Formats: sequence, C-alpha cells, structure tokens
Amino acid sequence: MTKLAVSSAIPALRQALLDPQRAVLSAPPGSGKTTLVPLELLQEPWLTSQRIILLEPRRLAARAAAARMADLLGEPLGETVGYRIRMDRRVSDKTRIEVVTEGILTRRLQQDPELQGVGLVIFDEFHERSLHADLALALTLDVMSVLRDDLRLLVMSATLQTEAVSRQLAGAPVIHAAGRSYPVQIHYLGDPAPESRLPDVVSRAILQVLAREQGDLLVFLPGAGEIRQVAERLAARSEVLPEDLQICPLYGDLTKAKQDRAILPDPQGRQRVVLATSIAETSLTIEGVTAVLDSGWSRLPRFLPSIGMSRLETLRVSQAAAEQRAGRAGRLGPGACYRLWSEHRQAKLVARQPAEILEADLAPLVLELLQWGVKSPSDLHWLDPPPSGAYAQAGDLLRALGAIDEQGRLTPMGRAMASLPVHPRLAHLLLRADAAARQLACDLAALLEERDILPRTREGPGQVDLELRLSMLESWRTGNRQNVLQGCRQVDRVSRQFQRLLKPIEPHMPRGIASIQGLLALGFPDRIGRRTRQGRFQLSNGRAAWVDEADQLAAAPYIVAARLDAGRTDGRIQLAVQIDEVELRQLPDIPLRISETIGWDRDKQAVTAQQVEHLGALQFSARPLPEVDPEALRAGMLVGIRQLGIDALPWNQSSRQWQSRLICLCAWQPDADWPPMTDRWLLEHLEVWLAPWLDGISRRSQLQKLDLLNILQSRLSWDQRKRMDELVPTHLRVPSGSRKRLEYQPGSSPVLAVRLQEVFGLRETPRICLGQVPLLLHLLSPAQRPIQVTQDLQGFWERTYSEVKRELKGRYPKHYWPDDPYQAQATARVRPRNRD
Repeated sequence: MTKLAVSSAIPALRQALLDPQRAVLSAPPGSGKTTLVPLELLQEPWLTSQRIILLEPRRLAARAAAARMADLLGEPLGETVGYRIRMDRRVSDKTRIEVVTEGILTRRLQQDPELQGVGLVIFDEFHERSLHADLALALTLDVMSVLRDDLRLLVMSATLQTEAVSRQLAGAPVIHAAGRSYPVQIHYLGDPAPESRLPDVVSRAILQVLAREQGDLLVFLPGAGEIRQVAERLAARSEVLPEDLQICPLYGDLTKAKQDRAILPDPQGRQRVVLATSIAETSLTIEGVTAVLDSGWSRLPRFLPSIGMSRLETLRVSQAAAEQRAGRAGRLGPGACYRLWSEHRQAKLVARQPAEILEADLAPLVLELLQWGVKSPSDLHWLDPPPSGAYAQAGDLLRALGAIDEQGRLTPMGRAMASLPVHPRLAHLLLRADAAARQLACDLAALLEERDILPRTREGPGQVDLELRLSMLESWRTGNRQNVLQGCRQVDRVSRQFQRLLKPIEPHMPRGIASIQGLLALGFPDRIGRRTRQGRFQLSNGRAAWVDEADQLAAAPYIVAARLDAGRTDGRIQLAVQIDEVELRQLPDIPLRISETIGWDRDKQAVTAQQVEHLGALQFSARPLPEVDPEALRAGMLVGIRQLGIDALPWNQSSRQWQSRLICLCAWQPDADWPPMTDRWLLEHLEVWLAPWLDGISRRSQLQKLDLLNILQSRLSWDQRKRMDELVPTHLRVPSGSRKRLEYQPGSSPVLAVRLQEVFGLRETPRICLGQVPLLLHLLSPAQRPIQVTQDLQGFWERTYSEVKRELKGRYPKHYWPDDPYQAQATARVRPRNRD
C-alpha cells in the first residue's frame, strides 16, 4: 500500500482534515486514492470510534472498492469494511468504513441529519458530477455549518476543477498527488464512414487490435445494446479469434458474478475482451488490461424542462473522458489505446460534459430539498446551482402529483413520497394503490425502475404494452421459465423491496386505486394521451408522441405513456397502457376541468367561444358560449390578425398610398411628431389603432367591412392631416394645367409620371416637403411610355431633349416638338390651341 502514488499526499491530507476539517484531493487514476485514503485515515485521533462514509457514484465501483479494502486488511466484507447499495448491503456493528452509493447517502442524511457515529464523509470520483453527488455535498455542507462542526469532509477526484470545489468548501486546501501510471501509446484509427454501424466498426477494430496485443482488451461502448451486438458479431467470427478468447460484458445491470468475471483476471489465464460502458472509466481497476479500444461514444440522459421529458442521447465523449478511458490501459504496466476517431476529431471534442444537475429532471431533487426544509436552492451552497427553468418545471410536476400545495409546502402525501427511495412519480403510484392492488403497484414501479425486460430487437418494433410485461412477470413467478427473460428476477426483487418499504406507511394512505391504468395515470398525469391517428397521440402536457403503427397500442383511443424518449420532434413511447375515457373521468386526483376558451381558430379563421371540458391539453367536449365578453372577442380577433398577417386587412391602393406618404414623411422629418405607420408597427400595436374598430367582428371575412383608410387617418389630428397634404401631396399641378398623381414608395423619391409635352416651360425639377425632396420624373412619350427618368430636368432639356425630339418627331409627327422647351407652351393636347 505504501507504494501507491497517493501515499505521498497522506501527511498533507491528515493535516488538512485536522484543521480546517475539509480538503480537496486531486489524484490521477490508478493512484490508489479510493482504497488507500480511507484505510490510512481510519486511526486518526479525531475519528475515534466513528465511521468513515465513502461515497461512490456507481454500485459496481462501491462493491469493488469495499472488496479491495477488505482484502487489503485480510478480512471478509462486512467486518471493518462494508458496503451499502440499493438492494444489497454487507455491514455489521464492526464496520468502520462504509462504502455507499449516492442515493443511499442522501437518504441517510434525510433520516439522520446529524450523521451520528460518522466522523468523515468522502466524496470519491466527484468529477462525474452526478445529481445525487451535488445534492449530497450541499446537504453535508449544511450539516457541517449548522449541526456538526466536528464533521470532516473530503472531496476526491482524478480530473476536477479543484479551485471551484475548494471555493464551495469555504477555501478548503487542495492537495495534489502525483500519478504513477504507466505510459499509454495513443493510436488514432480514423473516423468511420458516416453510414457505417457502430457495432460493425467496433467488431472489425477488435480483430485488428487483437492481432497486435497479447493482454486483455477493454472496449468502451455507449450502452448495453451495443455491447450485446458486438458480442454477437464476435461470436459469429469465432474462427478468426484467438483460441479460448473470453468475451466479458460489463455494465450496471449484470449480476455480481458476471461483473466479477469482467473485473477479475481469468482464473485459467485466458485472454479477455471486456465490453464495457462508461462504468469502467473510473474507480475500477480491471486487472490484466493492457489495451483499450475506445468507440468514442457515451449515452447520457438529457432532460428538457420545457416539455418535462428526457431524451437519451448518444454523444461524443469529452476530452476528459477520453483521457480517463485511455488511462485504463496504463494501470498495471505500459499499454496502448486505440481510438476510433481521428486526431482532427480529437481536437474538436468538448473539454468535459456538463454536470448532471444542469440537464437532469429535478423533481427528485426538489422533493429532497423540501423534505430538508429548504424552499429555495439558494439557501444551500452548490458548485452549479439548479437551473431555474428545470426547477420550476419540477415544482409544477410535484403539484400535479399532490406532493406540494400552492404555497410550495410539502403535503402529507409529499412527505410520504419523500420517504420512498424512488422518483416522485413512482412514489405517488405506490402510495395511491388500493390494499388489494399493492403488489400490482409494486410490480409496475419495479418494471419502470429497472431495465425493460422485453428489449427491442432488430427484427421489428418492441411492443410497448406494460400489461404484456406484467403477464410475463407473473408467468415467470409461476414457474414457466422457459426462454426466461433475465430481467424478471431483478424486477421481482425490486417489487418485494417496495412492498417492504410500504408496510410502515400503509395506515396513512388515502383511498386507493386498483387498476393498472388508474395507477399509471396517477403517476403520469401529464402523459395521458389521446389518439389523433394510427400510432400518434396528443399528450395532456401538450406534446405529441408516437408508437410504431404495427404496435398493438397504435389504435388505442387513450393511453398512459409511462416511459418515453422526448425525441427530436415528437416523443417515442416506450412503455404504456391503454385506458378508456370512463376510467379517466372517475379518477379522483385527475379531475377534468371546465373552462371557457375564447380564441382564434386557425382552421375556421374565426374567433370561437366555447365551454371546454379538458385534461391539460386534451379536450374531451366543447359547446358554444351563449354570451361572449366583447373585450375577449376583440382580443381573440387581434390574435387572429397577428397570425394572418397585416395583409389580411382590406388594403386598397388609396390606403397603401396614404400609408406610404406618412412613412416617407416620418423619414424626411424625423424630428417632427408624425406617428409611425409601418406594417411592423401596425401589427405590433393592433390594440392601439385597430381594436376600437373591431366591435361585432369575429371572423376574417368580416374584416372587409372596415374602412381602413379612414381608420389610419384617424391616427392624425385635423391639423396634422392638413399639414400632411401640404408636405406630401397626392397630386401636383404641372405647366399644362393637369393634376398628376404622385406615387410614394418608402426609401425612394416620389415619382411624377407625366407626358413630356405637359412640362414644357418648366426649368427645375419640382420638389415637395418644403423643397426638401426632389421628385423623380418619369417623362413619357405620347404613347405613355417612359423616355427618360431623371431628377435633373434642366440637364435633360440641355443635353438630351434634342436627341429625344429627333427620334420621336418622326414617330409622332402630329405632336408638338418645339425647338426651345423653355419658351414652349405646355399642353395636354396633341398641340397647343394657339399653335399651328
């Protein structure tokens, strides 16, 4: 033990825990921090006979760490060193070092805030930043500041932003332990083709690596599904594999025996390929591994607070995770790491994945905080505080489940839910079960808590019906274990544990529900769905979800979706049951609500006013309201106009030209008090200028009754209208005596289109707006075709007129073409009356 790299840090660690009683230890993988540090601190005077709690983020790592320490002491598990994980524990009165998983520590803190008999809490592998670790650390710091000034705290990690953690721990000293890992040579195998399947690529790469490496090979894959597929491909090519090669899966849901087979060397010395998820990144030392093959992917849940659902995403590993994985090859000697990506891709990987608290479903955390007596997360110290959006969404769900009241306080139901170590949805389901349906509720909760016992296959879509799984579980219990589903045993264990947990609470439970459908609806009231078409459902939370059209629930009128993946657009339903409308109406905690809805109907293009019976976003019945508040009707019409766009109003040439004149005037006199009248302003301020004119109008077709020009002009006073006509006139009198229309276009000069003969004698280009704006003259031929566009009339007379005259005189000989346009008489006729 004294040869372990972390040994050099022990003296500084002892001093820091003596005073100021808290420390941050940074030590690389393989340094021995997990097993050596607790054993070295066991005899410290300040610990006396108290226990050390060592927090591990994963059950497999907790069991392995406890077993390793017990082995170092030459004792069986449960003596000096023990562990306590979900559904398994090996502790006794003699236990001084207790290795626990994160949920266990949170539960212990809630039951015994003083942590009696505990002298030191160690958070191991804190860089993984799980939600429970962040919560447990915040609660432990609260205990130290209020209840236990003698409690010691140590945070350990291989890769961690130590300064930030030190600040959270009130400036705790940071102690660094140098690593003694062996060199690992990195090989980049290049980026696979985009169309290639990951199991195929990994299987081929394994064959390449095995041809070069003699020791055990650790392969990192995103999840259990990919592990099974790679194992199948390797089994199919056994003739090209080394003789007696052992394929060993490693993921959290395996039995202890199978996990040990992957962690410990083969008893007969045979070469192994360990196919693992990210569970093998830290904490575990898989003995015999000399090479790592990294697929470069990991699978993580991402919670979307805006829709209250999680999406399981397969993501590129971070640089920190890639380094952790490579380090697995250098634990026991020089090794090699083969990466299934390019060096160019490596440079683009993110430094580290965000902490789970920033992207997780926070309903369990909010319930824990309320049970702790904290209404606002700001009352505790966090490395990253919970995001406000996800926190508020979690509160909404807890209110829907009856866990908190409108003031945000825990209800009796909420306190009972907080006493159960499951998600609040499942806790509510368990607590609302009728006594006769207690086992049914426990079975349902266990099926939802554990991995699906009926996984999807490549041959077709899996059936999503939960009742099918209940039937399979019952068949397994009655002894029909041919083609046994391996998950049934674990589901049965969890179900029996739930039944034991419920016994002390039974006398305080409210009137119960007996059906599968009712129980699920009480646990997932926001995921009750109505079919909109084959395989498509509208959920009560407003989202859409789907199942494969071939699934037996695809035609169900109503369902309750207990497990679904949020997906990129619509959610994919993974587990659900069918429910009928009659039962929905009878559920006591899911009352259908009656509300009056007055709003715009996009399809009818009209305001509809109805009394609606609904469950969230699901509408069950509707009837017209006999009387409608005029203000509500007007507001609905304004919504409709905004959706339709400003062009839905009855514009004509006169109203558009008036609008253009005013917009131009605003641009030419920006300091004057002219009201804005752009389409954007009009659409944004409908309440200001249009709403008073909408009395009695409830549909698009009725908008044609509006006198839009009069409505727009009413925005100006009488003096403003008069002034506007002077500054931006609609017409201009030309030398011939004719009144010609001016055309206005915002951003351009006003256009005066006039026949050339009508402006003889006019020397300068006409101007408007107090002489500020020159007109753009469109000089027309006798056939009303433009022959010149200019803002320089004098220049036209002097430089261009003679050529125009020569060209057009032959074409229009009867028309008047004087030599001197300055002295000529303007005319609207072919020739002036007093000329030959």
